[in-house]
Amino acid sequence: MKEIENLVGEWRALPDLAEELDVDIRQIHRLIDDRKIVALRVGERRVRSVPALFVMDGQVVESLKGTLSVLQDAGFTDEESVRWLFTEDDTLPGTPMDALRAGRKTEIRRRAQSMAW
Repeated sequence: MKEIENLVGEWRALPDLAEELDVDIRQIHRLIDDRKIVALRVGERRVRSVPALFVMDGQVVESLKGTLSVLQDAGFTDEESVRWLFTEDDTLPGTPMDALRAGRKTEIRRRAQSMAW
């Protein structure tokens, strides 16, 4: 798990995410239940946390939910999805998460779908 923690870099514990988004913690749990975001247990205390880059301009990156759904359909676990989103890809350039934040969801979802076959 340490590898993925380092790959992502900055994480937000769920209460911190709720504060950043100015919502109740129950809404954060709803986002997780609805798979708009995924949370992993990180750090020494294994606290459920979300990659900080899932948030942009005070909101969850809009295209993230659909991309997470495509990855889940492809058989990816939450950890594998986060690893894929944050792994550098020379053909992009950058990471799939960088591309989503830049508004290139169609290209990223197409790549995610191709992994299912």
